[in-house]
Amino acid sequence: MRHPLILSAGLAAVLVVSACADKSEETVERAFQDVNVVDESNLNDVMLTVADPNEAVTYFSRATGDNPDRIDLQRGLAISLVRSKRTTEAVSAWKKVVSMPGATADDKVDLADALIRAGEWDQAEAALDEVPPTHETFKRYRLEAMVADGNKEWSKSDSFYEVAVGLTTRPASVLNNWGYSKLSRGDYAAAERLFGEAIRNDATLFTAKNNIVLARGAQRNYVLPVIPMDQSERAQLLHTMALSAIKQGDVETGKTLLREAIDTHPQHFEAAVRALRALEA
Repeated sequence: MRHPLILSAGLAAVLVVSACADKSEETVERAFQDVNVVDESNLNDVMLTVADPNEAVTYFSRATGDNPDRIDLQRGLAISLVRSKRTTEAVSAWKKVVSMPGATADDKVDLADALIRAGEWDQAEAALDEVPPTHETFKRYRLEAMVADGNKEWSKSDSFYEVAVGLTTRPASVLNNWGYSKLSRGDYAAAERLFGEAIRNDATLFTAKNNIVLARGAQRNYVLPVIPMDQSERAQLLHTMALSAIKQGDVETGKTLLREAIDTHPQHFEAAVRALRALEA
């Protein structure tokens, strides 16, 4: 009579061991899933920052193919397409992102950015109009300023640039853009001031250095500004100033500046040599 009891107890023990084993396997599987999520998240971040843009496009294209409903992967694909300068595809990708559940105001701003890169200014303006006014970010106002520039709405442009400058700790690029806006309007003194501020914020921004020379040249001021520059940069800026002088009709001044640029450059300055020969021919 004791055998059935022993059998029942043994069976119960097996079931308990089996249940513990199943639970243990579930715990391990869940742990691996958590690790995989962390690893994937880290890999996504790497692909969006330091990876080659084309490799990132390949990675996110494959990932979105496997998980088309995941907005984070669709967003990663759109960002990677912008980084790889595939603007037409990037626009399509961002349009898909903003149509998905979970899309944010930042996604709409990024769509506008992609549209501007693609030269679709009217669509970019429409995309920005969809962004709530309470969404106040540097990128949003920088793009708003660029659209206002394109529409020649100068007061709006100045207002947007001013807000954008106040929303970033690295305002050099937006100050440079604002200066170029002033330059295009013929407000050369204001442009020169803004380019100077851009250079003070980023002494490596050669575009702003070149632009400040253009602003001074437009005022027939052919003296290089006191800004950080190496020997090669000095030669290139003298070349820019020479061309500006020639454009203003001050040809002899232009020739002098070209000679100085040739003498200053640490290597052979072919562009300046060609320009001088053309003037002296």
